[in-house]
Amino acid sequence: MTDADGSSRPDEGERADDAAERPADANAAGEFGRQFAAAAEKSGLGALARDEKLSGRDLLTAVGGVRGILEALLPGLVFLIVYSGLTSFAGQDPQAALVPALAASVGLAVVFTLARLVTKGQPTQAIAGLIGVLASAALALWSGDARDNYVIGFYTNAAYALALTVSLFVRWPAIGLIVGFLMGDGVAWRQDKRKYRAAQFLTLVWIGLFVARLAVQLPFYLVDNVEALGATRLLMGVPLYALVLVFSWLVVRAVYPSSARSGE
Repeated sequence: MTDADGSSRPDEGERADDAAERPADANAAGEFGRQFAAAAEKSGLGALARDEKLSGRDLLTAVGGVRGILEALLPGLVFLIVYSGLTSFAGQDPQAALVPALAASVGLAVVFTLARLVTKGQPTQAIAGLIGVLASAALALWSGDARDNYVIGFYTNAAYALALTVSLFVRWPAIGLIVGFLMGDGVAWRQDKRKYRAAQFLTLVWIGLFVARLAVQLPFYLVDNVEALGATRLLMGVPLYALVLVFSWLVVRAVYPSSARSGE
C-alpha cells in the first residue's frame, strides 16, 4: 500500500503480523543486526554502503585491502601450485606431494600473521585465516587426501546459506538487519515495503553466492579433481564476493535516499 506522498507502508495483514511478533524476537534481531553491522563497519562495508558513488578504494577496503586479499588468496594458491607441480610435473605420489604443499600453505599463512603482529596492524583477519589454514591442513593430513584441504569451506558456506535462509523464514532477513544498522535505519526498514523486499532480495542473492560455491565445487570434490576444486575455490572466493558486494551496493543505493547514504 502507498501513502499520498508516495512512501510505501505495509498492508493490514503485515501490520497485524508485525504486532503479533514477540518483543523478545525483535530485540534479539536488533542485537544481531547491531553486532554484525559493527563488524561490517570495521571492515569498511559501512563506508561502501553510504557512498554516493562507487569508490574503488572503499570497495578494496571492504574486501580486506590489498594485504587482506593476498592473505585470503595466496595460501590456497601456493598449495594448489605446489601440489599440482609435484603430482603433474614431478610425478610424485599424491600423498607424498601433500605434505610439502600443506607446509608451503601453512608457512605462508604464518608469515602473514607475523607480519601483521610486527607492523602492529590488525591481526584478526590474518589470525582467522591462519586458523582456517591450520584446521584444513590438519584434516587433509589426517585423511591423507588433498581434497580434504577444502572440506571446511563446504561446511562454512553451508552454514552461512542455512543461517540466511532461516532469517528469511522468520521474516528478519539478515542482510536487511546489517544494512539497516549501517545506514542508521535500525529495524525501521521493516515498515517500508520497498526496503523490506530489497532486504529479502539481497538476502536471497547472498544465499545464492554460498549455494553456488557448493554446487560448483562439491562435484569436483566427489570426483577427486583437486586442481579444479582449488581453482574454482579461488575464483569463487574474493572475486565473486566483490561482485556480489557491488551488486548489493547498487540495490542499497536504489532504496535509500542520498542523505542516508552520505551519513547523518
